[in-house]
Amino acid sequence: MISIVIPTYNEADNIARLVSYLAGNCNKNACEIIVSDGGSTDDTLSIAQSAGAKAVLSVNKGRAAQMNFGAFIAQGDILYFIHADTFPPVTFAKDIEQAVSDGYAFGRYRTAFASKKAVLKINAFFTRFDWFVCYGGDQTLFMTKSAFNAVKGFNEQMLIMEDYDIVTRAKEMGRYKILAKNALVSARKYDTNSWLKVQWANRTIVKMYKDGRSQQEMVSKYKELLVYR
Repeated sequence: MISIVIPTYNEADNIARLVSYLAGNCNKNACEIIVSDGGSTDDTLSIAQSAGAKAVLSVNKGRAAQMNFGAFIAQGDILYFIHADTFPPVTFAKDIEQAVSDGYAFGRYRTAFASKKAVLKINAFFTRFDWFVCYGGDQTLFMTKSAFNAVKGFNEQMLIMEDYDIVTRAKEMGRYKILAKNALVSARKYDTNSWLKVQWANRTIVKMYKDGRSQQEMVSKYKELLVYR
């Protein structure tokens, strides 16, 4: 079974559509959908539950902690981590099970943005390559539960870059698959900020990460450079 884990915080506007989409495209592949919430102040949890998800309040807030909590209660032997504003291909369950059957312990999709902007099409093109900058959560991440346990899950000390970290560690232990289809990602970060600002923020944070700067420094800098909505 595939256990889909969605970390959320104030995603009431998006979560019902995603849960319904995922449930409707599991086909004959058994799936469970877990929404692991970080203490939303809106109706994310109740909406997710009404849509058919197992909606739970994570013991600790923070995306790494929330994904670990979702994985802890998951019943499936395959974990699939996905953001609340991202939609995988309709064939996601079949794709993931086939990849695992082929011997891949973990992997991801390429990205397409929900936007007609040419610059975002260029960004999306490069997600087909196995580059460090493409290890983020927008591409979604599947991993066998045994592989997840072997790398001891996400590092809960990380407030940012947790996706990059777990992929880097997992690549030392198993085969990594980049699925040749696109996960559709919201462009809301680019709509709220300019493309140039987002690129500069991403470049800055990656450099800080590689330079060994503290998590709090990176979070503070990211919030300074970008506006969230």
